[in-house]
Amino acid sequence: MMETITKDTNAVFTQLIEAAKLHEGSVVVLGCSTSEVGGSRIGTHSSMDIAAAVYDGFFDLLKEKGIYLAAQCCEHLNRALVIERELATKYNIPIVNAVPQPKAGGSSATTAYARFDDPVLVEHIQADAGVDIGGTLIGMHLKETAVPLRLPQKKIGDAFVASARTRAKFIGGARAVYDEELL
Repeated sequence: MMETITKDTNAVFTQLIEAAKLHEGSVVVLGCSTSEVGGSRIGTHSSMDIAAAVYDGFFDLLKEKGIYLAAQCCEHLNRALVIERELATKYNIPIVNAVPQPKAGGSSATTAYARFDDPVLVEHIQADAGVDIGGTLIGMHLKETAVPLRLPQKKIGDAFVASARTRAKFIGGARAVYDEELL
C-alpha cells in the first residue's frame, strides 16, 4: 500500500508541475489528511507512515526543481503552514510559534517540519498552486485567482485529490490585451 501511495503522489505532483507551469521559486501549498488516505474520516486516524509515503512521492522532486512547499497544518493549529525559514525571510512573512505534532498539526505537517532544512510556521501565504489530499480545504492559502486543475491522478490511497493553479488577474475591459504566458 505505501509504495502505491508514493507512486500516486509522485504522479500528482509531476502532473501539477506541468499543468500549473511551476518553476524555480514557485510555492505549492499541500493539505493532506493521512486519515483519508488510509480510508478513515479526516482527523480520526493520523498516520506518520502514510505521511512518509506521501512525502517520499514528491519532496525530492520539489526540492530538485527549486519549488517551495507550504505544508498546511490541521485546524488545531488554525491551518498554519510549515515553510522553510528562507521563504519566510524572502517574502517577509511573519513567523508564529508552534511545532506540529500528529494530533495537533497533523502527520503531514509534522513530516514537513522534520524534513525541512530550517522549518518555521506562518499563518498565511499566497501560493502559486496547491494540492488538497482528502478535503483539507487549502483555498485560503492560494493567490486570489485560483483555477481548478483536473489531473489524471484523482486519488491517493482512499483520498480524493483536488488541485489548483493560480493566474494573474485580468484587468481592463474590452480593449485590454492579455499576455498568453500568464494564462
